Amino acid sequence: VIPLLDRLDPLAARIGAVNTIVNDDGTLVGHNTDAWGAARALSEVMELQGRHATIIGAGGAARAVAYSLKQEGMRLHIVNRTPEKAERLADGLGVSAGALDSVNPEDAVINCSSAGMSEYGASSPLASTCLRPGLVVMDIVYKPVRTRLLAEAEAAGATTVSGARMLLHQACRQFELYTGQEAPLTAMDDALRQQLE
Repeated sequence: VIPLLDRLDPLAARIGAVNTIVNDDGTLVGHNTDAWGAARALSEVMELQGRHATIIGAGGAARAVAYSLKQEGMRLHIVNRTPEKAERLADGLGVSAGALDSVNPEDAVINCSSAGMSEYGASSPLASTCLRPGLVVMDIVYKPVRTRLLAEAEAAGATTVSGARMLLHQACRQFELYTGQEAPLTAMDDALRQQLE
């Protein structure tokens, strides 16, 4: 869809992906609200500036999340089942990369892989031995809302952020882009919870 647009907002241009198109007086502008949603969801539970996050995955979602969090001042480490894919994404961002089996998260870990989605069974992309109190664990998967990764993280005493929070915040950003008004966060949160239950 990008070639059909008149312009991209700066973040969408850097990410190279668009999920929202706004008609601004006849000018079609592409935005990426997934990136926005991830940063807002994570910022609800921790300060982002100067903190370290490990991102699991190297696809489009990981790219959006990584760009957004780097923009917020986080230090990043990208891991993937295929280390070469992690290295390609990391090189484009100027951050470090490694293999999934070498994960040792500092402040936060964000799952941007499909592991844990309903269609793929109750798998977790991270060994439970990596989970501990003081760690923030975010899973962008929102169906199920409580993935195996989040359940194991909670059991280990980590702070958890579900993919539903990212979904909520990206939808709020879309609402604001489309209407020019502040999103009704509480009403949207209630509606989302009802739909995901």
